[in-house]
Amino acid sequence: MKGSSVKGRLVDSRLVPRTIRSRLVAGLLALLAVTFAGVGLAVTTALDHYLVNQLDQRLADAGGRYAASLEHGGAGPGPRGDTRAQSPGTFGARLVNGQVTNAGVVDGDADDDGVAEGTLPADTDDTVALTQRDRQNLARLPVGGTPGSVRLSGLGPYRLRAVAGRDGDVLITGLPLHQVHETENRVVALELVSFAIALGITGVAGTLWVRLSLRPMNRIADTAERIGALPLAAGEVVLDDRVPGADPRTETGRVALAFNRMLGHVEHSLAQRHASENRLRAFAADAGHELRTPLATIRGHAELALGHPGGTPAEVTHSLRRIDAESVRMGAIVEDLLLLARLDAGRPLAREEVDLTRIALDCTQDARVAAPGHHWRLELPPEPVVVTGDEHRLRQVVTNLLSNAHRHTPDGTTVVLRVEARRVMVSDDGPGIPPELAPHVFERFVRGDSSRSRTSGGTGLGLAIVEAVATAHGGTVTLSPRPGGGTVVTVTLGCPDARAAAPSSP
Repeated sequence: MKGSSVKGRLVDSRLVPRTIRSRLVAGLLALLAVTFAGVGLAVTTALDHYLVNQLDQRLADAGGRYAASLEHGGAGPGPRGDTRAQSPGTFGARLVNGQVTNAGVVDGDADDDGVAEGTLPADTDDTVALTQRDRQNLARLPVGGTPGSVRLSGLGPYRLRAVAGRDGDVLITGLPLHQVHETENRVVALELVSFAIALGITGVAGTLWVRLSLRPMNRIADTAERIGALPLAAGEVVLDDRVPGADPRTETGRVALAFNRMLGHVEHSLAQRHASENRLRAFAADAGHELRTPLATIRGHAELALGHPGGTPAEVTHSLRRIDAESVRMGAIVEDLLLLARLDAGRPLAREEVDLTRIALDCTQDARVAAPGHHWRLELPPEPVVVTGDEHRLRQVVTNLLSNAHRHTPDGTTVVLRVEARRVMVSDDGPGIPPELAPHVFERFVRGDSSRSRTSGGTGLGLAIVEAVATAHGGTVTLSPRPGGGTVVTVTLGCPDARAAAPSSP
């Protein structure tokens, strides 16, 4: 039962019109159908009332003559004349003390003077087969009141009128309603055909008219789709596409004008953002180039002072070593900033055949030496994975991933480096990355632990360089939690394989 109800809801949702055009046409047809139904009902009701009034008038004109003629059993000029004056199908009955004594129907034949009427006992009827229910219905008719509609067994629906006779009896005269019903049925059929044709023509014409009226809205949608297909996240963006033919006198024209103004504001904002990014990149590049020389000078002086043959106090020696170490660290930060500036500027990288399996072997060996407290595992395919790219930058990617894994996990953590076709994955079973930090790990200068000292922690540029290098190779980098705890970083390279290189040793 539950499955069938869900399926029914799905079917109903598919039948509901979704577009504005289909909803407008469906609403128009629904309103027109309701209007036609109301008109048809009113016409049919008025026609029924008119035809029934005509029957009532004929019954009033006929009076009870035909019913009175039944009393004579068809003998004498009175009954014969009354019978021939009645229209075929006329019903007559005579009641005495609430019981039907005579009943007959004019059948329209030449022998109506003796066949269509007869003298009946109270419980028999040789001419008309009246049931007990028919007799009860005839007895309930108000004498001298308004005519009523009664269905007689074997005869069908009749309009009957009861009047008082001269001998204290009740005379009932009736006319058949089948002609009224046939006329009404013909009118209803004509209405249905006419209304169906009108609905079909209205549906076609309404669809064309609504489609023509919604052309400005379609132009807005087309422009929005073209704008939505543009890469707006970074780089220079030109939004010169606008909605044409915007008429401020119409609702859709006002929407189009507002949309065009919004596009102008967005274009201006994107241009300012691009200019700001260019200034920031230029500043980072210029600052990096300017810092290279003083850093090299500071490091040279520190090395010269440490290598002086004369005696140096221990405090001075420690300070000189710290100066040398910090200058090396600052030089690495400067080099990373220069690399990011070059990648942001779109400078091409080297394109050569690179053996990812050899890079994975070397980097894993270096990681074992740098972090012996971790467990390092390497998973390689049977055949070497060779891609086209920049070997130095791809090696930097793998090094940064392994360094990031051992910096942010405690000793005893297992780190797995897996290499597949155009894909490098680094996973660990450490504590994982906090959920609030995960969306920002590839941003620059984002540190996993803000309280960590800068002497033991990273610069916050490692994963940013990984993403920039992967993007420069036409690939992507993703970070996802590992089932059971830990983190998985996957780098997918978009560059095609170059398997012409010689296989490397496992």
